[in-house]
Amino acid sequence: MSFRNLPLAEIQEPDKSNLFTPEIRESIEASIAKYPPEWRQSAVMPALSIVQDANGGWLTRELMNEVAAYLDMPAMSVYEVATFYGMYDLEPQGRHKVCVCNSISCLLNGSEALIEHIEHKYQVKPGETTRDGRFTFKEVECLGACRHAPAVLLDKVYHENLSPESLDKLIDDLE
Repeated sequence: MSFRNLPLAEIQEPDKSNLFTPEIRESIEASIAKYPPEWRQSAVMPALSIVQDANGGWLTRELMNEVAAYLDMPAMSVYEVATFYGMYDLEPQGRHKVCVCNSISCLLNGSEALIEHIEHKYQVKPGETTRDGRFTFKEVECLGACRHAPAVLLDKVYHENLSPESLDKLIDDLE
C-alpha cells in the first residue's frame, strides 16, 4: 500500500486516540527529548520505527495517524516520511527482513548475484515474503557499507562482504 496515490478524501487527520502503550510513549518521549521543544516533529523517524517494531514490523494508517497526533503534525507529513524511506513497511512482513543493497558499489561487488540467488533458492522476489512467512526480501538503496560491499541488512544487523553461501548461512541461522 502506498499513500502517494491516496485520494485526499481518504487522508485522515490525526485524532487523539490512545493506541500507544505507556512503554511506547516513554520510548517516543526519549526520542523527542533529543530535540529542542519547538522541534518535536523532528522525532518522526524514531517514533515511526518504535511504533513499527511494536506492531510486528509494519505501520498501519491508524498508527501513522497516532504518531502525527502525538507529535502534533499533519498526518500527510507522517505519510510522506513513511512512504519515502525504505525502512518503513506499510504491509505485514515476514518474521525477518533480508534487505540487499542495490547501490552501485554493492552491484559492482556482487549484490546482483545475491539478489538472483535469493530469488531462485527461496522463490521470493523483492518486496515479497516467503511462503512460510520466514522472511521478507527487500532490495534497498545504499546501506552505507560501500567499503565492504555487498552489504545486507538482516533484521537490524548489517553484514558485509557476502557471497551467496555466506548469505545462506545467515538465513539458515534465523530462528
